[in-house]
Amino acid sequence: MQLDALNQSLREHYFGGGPRRNGPYNDTISITTASGKPLLTMRNWFMMPNRPAASSGSAESGQKNDSGYRVSAVFDSPADEHYYGLGQHQQGFLDLRDHRIECWHEYNAIGGETVCVPFMVSSRDYGLIWDNPSKTTIDLGFNLQNVWSSEVGDRVSFFVIAGDNSDEIYEGYRQLTGITPMLPKATYGYIQSKAIYPTQDQLMAVAKGYRDRNLPLDVLVVDFLNMTKQGELDLDPVRWPDPDAMNKQLHSMGIKTLLSVWPHFAPGTRYYDMLRQKGWLVHTADGTPDYGGFKDVIGPNIDTTNPEAARWWWEAIRDRYVKPYGFDYIWLDETEPDIDPAKDFFYVGSGTRYYNVYPLFHTASVYEGFRRDFGDSRRVMILARAAYLGAQRNGTVFWSSDVRSTWDMLKRSIPAGLGFTASGMPYWDTDIAGFFSPSIPSTYHAAHAPLIDPSDAQRNVGNYEDYPELFVRWFEWGAFQPVMRAHGEREHNEVWSYGKQAEPILEKYLRLRYKLLPYIYSLGFHTYQTGAPYTRALFMDFPDDPNVADIGDEYMFGPAFLVAPVTEQGAISRKVYLPAGTVWYNYWTNKRLTGGQTVEVSAPIDTIPLFIRAGSIVPLGNEILSAEEPQTIACVLIYPGADGDFTVYNDDGQTYAYEKGNSKITRLHWNDAARQLTHEGPEAWTGSDAGIVKIVGR
Repeated sequence: MQLDALNQSLREHYFGGGPRRNGPYNDTISITTASGKPLLTMRNWFMMPNRPAASSGSAESGQKNDSGYRVSAVFDSPADEHYYGLGQHQQGFLDLRDHRIECWHEYNAIGGETVCVPFMVSSRDYGLIWDNPSKTTIDLGFNLQNVWSSEVGDRVSFFVIAGDNSDEIYEGYRQLTGITPMLPKATYGYIQSKAIYPTQDQLMAVAKGYRDRNLPLDVLVVDFLNMTKQGELDLDPVRWPDPDAMNKQLHSMGIKTLLSVWPHFAPGTRYYDMLRQKGWLVHTADGTPDYGGFKDVIGPNIDTTNPEAARWWWEAIRDRYVKPYGFDYIWLDETEPDIDPAKDFFYVGSGTRYYNVYPLFHTASVYEGFRRDFGDSRRVMILARAAYLGAQRNGTVFWSSDVRSTWDMLKRSIPAGLGFTASGMPYWDTDIAGFFSPSIPSTYHAAHAPLIDPSDAQRNVGNYEDYPELFVRWFEWGAFQPVMRAHGEREHNEVWSYGKQAEPILEKYLRLRYKLLPYIYSLGFHTYQTGAPYTRALFMDFPDDPNVADIGDEYMFGPAFLVAPVTEQGAISRKVYLPAGTVWYNYWTNKRLTGGQTVEVSAPIDTIPLFIRAGSIVPLGNEILSAEEPQTIACVLIYPGADGDFTVYNDDGQTYAYEKGNSKITRLHWNDAARQLTHEGPEAWTGSDAGIVKIVGR
């Protein structure tokens, strides 16, 4: 609406500052599909010069302030539109509408670490990549607008990806940012960790404990504080006397190792002076390395945005750990980086402009090094704590950071993970049952009588009497995460560490994870082909059901399983919404139910509610102790009520030969009317279908 001329002139004098060179620029852009279907409309955009701070650069460093522009764009937000993704946000919501999203890496964010991946998926069949790595604020839905605003940029830049369904949107994201490779098959099994196994003897005792109990296990973790000094890139020989022999013995048991290597270099260690002289440490404008508040014994971070530093970093890991000792996989912790780089400089530019990019470069340094030096002979698995656009192409699993061991954290972790995988990052996990233990007063009692008797685990859990119950519920959920990994600050953290009542339940879900490996590994192949995650918020598969738009405590695990974790202490049932448009089966009872309703489901402590969609084909494997062992398909479950398809995938599990087509792909189709399963491709199992295929309900 127009103002009168005097009113307008007064405002222009005090607020206008002359011609509007900075916007808003009312260059409305409406984007549609090729057939004319509206997707989104940008109404205007801004570029406002940032005021440069007082110069702190030096002639020697050759670095200057990087003030640039604050860049913004405003889009329409129809009232019925919903938004997902934008990285990891642990405040407990899934639908981002009516929220302000602070898109930057923040270890100390409320609820748990925030990770910025500026890719958003809309319920109106498009995805939006915001092409700016500086700190970005996104206000979604307020006043029927979406406002994107980044601290530093030279242009407003974004990409829109259209798709008839969510998988097509992820195919577009894959095309723009990179392919998610298959991980080593061991990664899809079980990873055992704690903070920390401090000695070689302790690690070997854990391995022996699993094998003596005939329990599956694929990966053991050597966490941080394994070195003599931070930055020596060594192992303390007192605690790790023969890591080469250790790894050889573990490999003979079918167990791989994941080694934590921090990016810090303390002054006085063997590489520090060289790194500082070359400018390969993250530093302030005058070249001073930024310690970020850490003690000298930890030191500043290596700057792997510098290609020479990145190559050196990888070669040091290769020559200090991988080649001499036989470590299999690398845990790259502290990848935000764990300092605030806003006043720092990377090789690529100022920390303000490139605030969020470090995890992309840091994970790439090791992934690309492995591929360069080992070719196709061994697959890469990296564990990292932060991500950015494209980091999925670096063979990396991202975890939810050092979260609290509480029921509240369990509840909020589920939508956090669903939002992260919706951001084009398929491989995500949590520290099962949390990392940091809360402070438990001596007078503490659980809100309800614990469902697991803690008395025989008291040395491990103290007076946190419901912690064994929490561990069981989190572990049940962990069996249906993209990667299953236990970790945390506890004296003991193995499946036999939480009491005699907990142990058989934990064993049940550990064995179920391995029974499902043919199904899970095939899901990984689908992700490699399409970029789509297999841990899927319900909006992805049921876009026509408005009731699922903000359900954050249920999800699909591949095309078959609806998973509904129990997150309330003492609960022995929970309500589950079954999406409309299909028939469902209770996995445990085979009871058939109609979709479009909420049901109260029995959930005793040994049961996580699971439902199977009609038309599903679920291959199950025989019992194995590690993914390295050959696994045959022991059973194929068919859930009638609709036609269905499933692609069973297998390969050597350890190399990149699959990229050249060296794999085994069998396409299964269930014709519900004919009650017939047909195969296309090599046989996925030996013997007749009559001995393998089971039609549920028959």
